[in-house]
Amino acid sequence: MPHLELILALLAAVTVLAEVADRLKLPYPILLVLAGMGLGMVPGLPRVALAPDLVFLLFLPPLLYAAAWSTSWPDFKAARRPIGLLALGCVLFTTCLVAVAAHWLLPGFSWPVAFVLGAILSPPDAVAAASATKGLELPRQVVTILEGESLVNDATGLIAYRYALAAVLTGQFVFWQASLQLVWVAVAGTGIGLAIGWAAFWLHRFSRNAVVATSLTFLTPYLAYLAAEAVHVSGVLAVVAAGLFLTRRAAQLFAHQARLQTYAVWNTVVLLLNGLVFILIGLALPTILDDMQEVSAWRALGYGLLISLIVIIGRLLWVYPGTYLPRWLSRSIREREPRPSLPLVTVVAWTGMRGVVSLAAALALPMTLSPGTPFPHRNLILFITFVVIFCTLVGQGLSLVPLIRWLGIRPDGSVEREEINLRLHLANQTVAYLNSPAGADHAPPDVLARMQSRYEIRMERLHNRLAGVRASRLDEKPITQFQQLQEAIIRFERGVLEQLRKEEQTSEEMLRKIENELDLEESRLALDKA
Repeated sequence: MPHLELILALLAAVTVLAEVADRLKLPYPILLVLAGMGLGMVPGLPRVALAPDLVFLLFLPPLLYAAAWSTSWPDFKAARRPIGLLALGCVLFTTCLVAVAAHWLLPGFSWPVAFVLGAILSPPDAVAAASATKGLELPRQVVTILEGESLVNDATGLIAYRYALAAVLTGQFVFWQASLQLVWVAVAGTGIGLAIGWAAFWLHRFSRNAVVATSLTFLTPYLAYLAAEAVHVSGVLAVVAAGLFLTRRAAQLFAHQARLQTYAVWNTVVLLLNGLVFILIGLALPTILDDMQEVSAWRALGYGLLISLIVIIGRLLWVYPGTYLPRWLSRSIREREPRPSLPLVTVVAWTGMRGVVSLAAALALPMTLSPGTPFPHRNLILFITFVVIFCTLVGQGLSLVPLIRWLGIRPDGSVEREEINLRLHLANQTVAYLNSPAGADHAPPDVLARMQSRYEIRMERLHNRLAGVRASRLDEKPITQFQQLQEAIIRFERGVLEQLRKEEQTSEEMLRKIENELDLEESRLALDKA
């Protein structure tokens, strides 16, 4: 029962702090980590130990799946070269750089243990990257690269972690074998994810129930992850592959009611899961401090700050040459890809926040190598991991907005232009359809004329927005008055429903059904006004 009360209390804290972060315009992971640390220091509260199995099985699959689902496959494919350089090259480079630094600078760190630390700290966090860039109006290519990198790099880091840990436990490491196994784990994990995605696609096609369709979306990432991990390949890549496969076919999966319901449920669940993850990171600090005995807290803090600096510098050392050297060496890249601006490259280089995957990997380290032999420096590795997460998530996260302002990065308007052009294309195609014989069969000429006029007015507004014109050439006053009348009618109908609810003469089921219809009507009206 105390555990249930603690979970409910944390969920309540997540809900309140997410609202506070939204009002303060802060990335909510930062505020939640700080709040978790503060709660963890309160005397008398129970210590919270973050179980790695809980993170890898309960939290990671749905969060990765949601991130993959929201990723544009055409954008991801177009940016596959920089994403690959970061998700594979930068992760392995960071692993090696941290390993060299740990071996030479931290007393008693053997090469295998140093590589374990490097693998733990190498992958930036998917949720932290998405949260840090949300609302900053960065160019889409930058957001795609950061989110695409964070989708794939967990697999690279966790595979490197697996082999580094095996080297510590067995004392053996064969590079060519590890390289072949890396390829097999990645390819097989992706294949399993695509197979699960294909099966889920056909299950969705047969389902006509919105609740069942929503349930299938939650089962899919867990099935992909568990199926891949059962044969010892990458569960992370399986989840990402399933998500990218299905998001391309989203229009074929859902009816309108299922789509509205699924997206609303997922938005809520992702917020709560993300919030729990980051507040648990903060709550883990007191437990980590209690278990650390081998060095003083101040010395351990110094080690953590040193490794944090190396992690940040390592990403800078990789991103700048990794961006420009291939362009200098390859004519086809210069012709195919636009030259990236230095400020945008700097944002990519600076946005390397670590998160829950790193902490879970550190917590998953075994307590002993063999009976009676403790795992070398396990508690120090845990503490260093927490310091790196704190420095990158809070330090770099809070400095990102000032850095963007200092670099002079402004919204380029590409997202808004793309939206307007899409709406224009739809309106043009609709007008053409209304003028065609196929469209004429659906309604009398006067009704078709009114509908066509509505779309022509919409096209006029969109053209004005695209050209930056504030006032329309058409007289929009009657349109605005009509919309105001619609809003007033909706408010009146809501009042009638509320009065009927007080009189208790109408069933709640019927009242809710009509309220849902009013909600949809009001949403449509808001879109028309926009």
